Amino acid sequence: MATPPPIRGGSVGEAELREVRDIAWPAPAARSESPFAQGVRRLRRSTTAVIGAVIVVLLVVTAIFADVLAPQSPTVSDQSHTFSRPSWDHPLGTDQLGRDMLSRVIYGTRISLLVGVSSVLLALFVGVPFGMVAGYYGGRIDRGIMRVMDLILAFPIYLLAIILMVIFTPTAGLIGTMKVTGAIAIVRIPIYARLVRGSVLSIKEKEYIEACRALGVRDPWILFRHVLPNCLAPIIVTTTLGIATSIIVEATLSFLGLGTQPPTPSWGWDLKANVAFIQANAWLSLFPGLAIFVTVLGFNLFGDGLRDALDPRLK
Repeated sequence: MATPPPIRGGSVGEAELREVRDIAWPAPAARSESPFAQGVRRLRRSTTAVIGAVIVVLLVVTAIFADVLAPQSPTVSDQSHTFSRPSWDHPLGTDQLGRDMLSRVIYGTRISLLVGVSSVLLALFVGVPFGMVAGYYGGRIDRGIMRVMDLILAFPIYLLAIILMVIFTPTAGLIGTMKVTGAIAIVRIPIYARLVRGSVLSIKEKEYIEACRALGVRDPWILFRHVLPNCLAPIIVTTTLGIATSIIVEATLSFLGLGTQPPTPSWGWDLKANVAFIQANAWLSLFPGLAIFVTVLGFNLFGDGLRDALDPRLK
């Protein structure tokens, strides 16, 4: 084996250096923060988002442990204590049937969150696939789906919800709650379909989508593996804000007598039943109204914080 030629040129010290890596300290690998970690960091720094998150967590805890937190049954009436003012026995007073208002407000949290979250999730699971298919394939499929969504959007949200509840016939109990959930979900489906369609129209023209097509990747895999993750930010924000809107719609339907029917506790129904006594017994309508206000405020604050945290333009 031939020996390598001697090193010529340079100083003697340079010639004696065998390998630079033997004397150089390895540079530490730079760690890049993931987009999720950046979003969480921005979310924690947002005061409004933190306040909204605290309110939402308290509402969820109240709904889950309503059986423990409520001092009495929300449906049991006591004719000897009708229109009782707030006291130690009844912190929020009693209504015209002698039912404890604090218990009804606590159990109403469960109904409002159940309808709000379930209706938004149902609309999400229906509207997102329609929007993805319409935006990705375009053509007749896009026009057909969007014309149906435009037809639904042609009706004001409250008017369409009222029409649907008249068709469904409001009832009490779990069945009545499911009817309200379905009516609100149908109203909100076009919102997610149009939102996702707009995002897909811009994403499908990206280079990595073209590369997937060139490699022969099937369309369902492209949609759910590459397109959908890039649409999650606006979907999450719209979902959070949509829960607040759904809660307002449920309370409105109940106030009009088309939502959850008694004896199921509902903030909207309590407002309807007690509005006639608002001059002499203002607390009967005050506390259900405050419950709606605080709930909607919490979800709106949290949604605004999520929008700022998930905005890639904010660093």
